[in-house]
Amino acid sequence: MKIGILAVQGAFLEQEAVLDQLNVPWKEIRCEKDLEDHFDGLIFPGGESTVQGKLLKELHLFDPLLTMIQNDLPVLATCAGMILLSEKIDGKPSPYFKTIPMDVKRNAYGRQLGSFHTAAEYKELGCVPMTFIRAPYVSKAADSVSILSVVDSHITAVQYRNQTALSFHPELDPDLRIHQKFLDLCS
Repeated sequence: MKIGILAVQGAFLEQEAVLDQLNVPWKEIRCEKDLEDHFDGLIFPGGESTVQGKLLKELHLFDPLLTMIQNDLPVLATCAGMILLSEKIDGKPSPYFKTIPMDVKRNAYGRQLGSFHTAAEYKELGCVPMTFIRAPYVSKAADSVSILSVVDSHITAVQYRNQTALSFHPELDPDLRIHQKFLDLCS
């Protein structure tokens, strides 16, 4: 098994460190040529969704990755990654991949000072630590979207087909269960 990690901007190094802990090979996705080698799953890291969206198009990664996602490549998307997958983004007329039928509110908890850490229930995993940094949340999800976690009455984790989208950053906490659950989808 090998996991592709979008490495054009954001917290991709932290994702790589988690996969190293789990002894799972990974490869950075930085340009179109990187898509030639097979990988079994894809991680969209946290970062700046606007910058990532722009770079995905400039580097000719957007269309091939969209096709892979539509063909059920497993995806783990954290924070900015959640925004990239959302069908609608509050205050933004042009969403990106639009592969999860949900509406997302960007920077929903405020600026950097609104960042926080908590622990909350996560479907099938129990209580998990969650670090939120300028995080989005899901304001509305279609019935076909499975809600995995809710924090303060806001949807913070969802599953749709093979796509898992999180408002928070599990790569910043020592608990590896969310990544392991993603890897189970990939195998």
